[in-house]
Amino acid sequence: MITLTGSGLTLRQLKQIVVGREQVTLCSEAMKKVSRSRDAVERLIADGRTAYGINTGFGKFSDVKINAEDTEALQLHLIRSHACGLGEPFPEEVSRAMAVLRLNALLKGHSGIRTVVLERLRDMVNLGITPIIPSQGSLGASGDLAPLAHLALVLIGEGEAVLEGIAMPAGQAWERLGIRPVRLRAKEGLALINGTQAMTACGALAFLEAEQLALQSEWIAGMTIEALTGITDAFHPAVHAARGYPEQSAVAERMRNWLDGSRLTTRQGEQRVQDAYSIRCIPQVHGATWQVLGYVREKLEIEFNAATDNPLIFDEGETVISGGNFHGQPVAFALDFLKIGMSELANISERRTERLVNPQLNMGLPPFLSPEPGLQSGAMILQYAAASIVSENKTLAHPASVDSIPSSANQEDHVSMGTIAARHAARIVGNVRRVLAVEAFCAFQACAIRGEEKMSPALRSKWDSLSKTIPILTKDRIFSLDIAKVERLLDEEARKSGLHSDTADGSCGMMEGTQ
Repeated sequence: MITLTGSGLTLRQLKQIVVGREQVTLCSEAMKKVSRSRDAVERLIADGRTAYGINTGFGKFSDVKINAEDTEALQLHLIRSHACGLGEPFPEEVSRAMAVLRLNALLKGHSGIRTVVLERLRDMVNLGITPIIPSQGSLGASGDLAPLAHLALVLIGEGEAVLEGIAMPAGQAWERLGIRPVRLRAKEGLALINGTQAMTACGALAFLEAEQLALQSEWIAGMTIEALTGITDAFHPAVHAARGYPEQSAVAERMRNWLDGSRLTTRQGEQRVQDAYSIRCIPQVHGATWQVLGYVREKLEIEFNAATDNPLIFDEGETVISGGNFHGQPVAFALDFLKIGMSELANISERRTERLVNPQLNMGLPPFLSPEPGLQSGAMILQYAAASIVSENKTLAHPASVDSIPSSANQEDHVSMGTIAARHAARIVGNVRRVLAVEAFCAFQACAIRGEEKMSPALRSKWDSLSKTIPILTKDRIFSLDIAKVERLLDEEARKSGLHSDTADGSCGMMEGTQ
């Protein structure tokens, strides 16, 4: 059980909840702040004070005053009209993450929403009601309005959801569980949809996959180094200490550990003086990607615990401020950066695959690793496939955040496009897994030719795991099936990582045991 407090939520905890299906509970102290914030909204309405989105219209309609008796209808109209998402739905895990993140943000107590709405959000997470949310249609600045409106629809018993693997009307899902949907009151619809949770949820799950792929890329690269009788001197700690980047030094250390005990690697001058950049510069290139990942992690975890709706309520309701915390620019920049960092992992991986199959570069291995060069093509076209995906990533890596289109009659005249950045980041991460799977397949075959018994103990263990998934190349076959199997192996390994905490004491603190 993980206690949500409105602060301190981490990527690891999000993975436990979304992937590991850990249950959540709501911090009682945070819920008291939520209640006080709601009381402030009720007083504001009773006093006849004007506040955006509570008793005014939205966007360009912010100057239109709404009568007190129409404030509930205002919120219902808001959710229905803004639920205009397009395209294929987000993966269920992204929708689940959106619910968790919106719930955590509302627990900060600045949104003027009733505790019962948060309790229903908690029920959605714990009982497995997953909103079906179209993935296209957010500008990423007035909040992720369209995606979050589809989430809010499910809370009020409208829209569609998945329960126990079956898609159904949301009202039917609540009925099956014997729970009544909520009826929104003043401010609550706006509180639910003004936020960055679609881009942050999609980006966070892409990040979690990216982080694991970055680790997996190192042992895959290690197998390639063994297959190419690579020179280990390039990973000497003094080289990397001389540059000073801790991430670079950390990659070099992990590479030394992976290669320790290998009888396939060489030393400087034994066969040649130095290797190509795609081998020799692994710590520098992969290390730079780890720098990107560090930046992205920091920004995502700040956003996890941010109040991102509008207006925000402070000082027990004495201060109600219309601001712009819903603007997704920080997340958009971070996810565009993630796209670039991960694309480079695929770029350098494809270059290592080329060295494995090219007879002019592979240190005496058979051309294209073919069992009968000429009669059988071997891994020739696998490099083509990897090159195609790498090129596709270059297009996807174009920053979404450099674009902006005004909306709401130019009231909302600058937007982040952060949700596009998140969606493209997720696609790039999936592509990187495919490129790494190709390298892993080729390195596996090449190490078998060199003699897997000569591999380092650590990498031999990885080779053995692959050998249970894909056979040695003895004749041409449908290689897409092999690559798909390696992809699944990498995905399963990544999903199991970091799911279990040592303790989760249910306190309202930072829960050190689940960091």
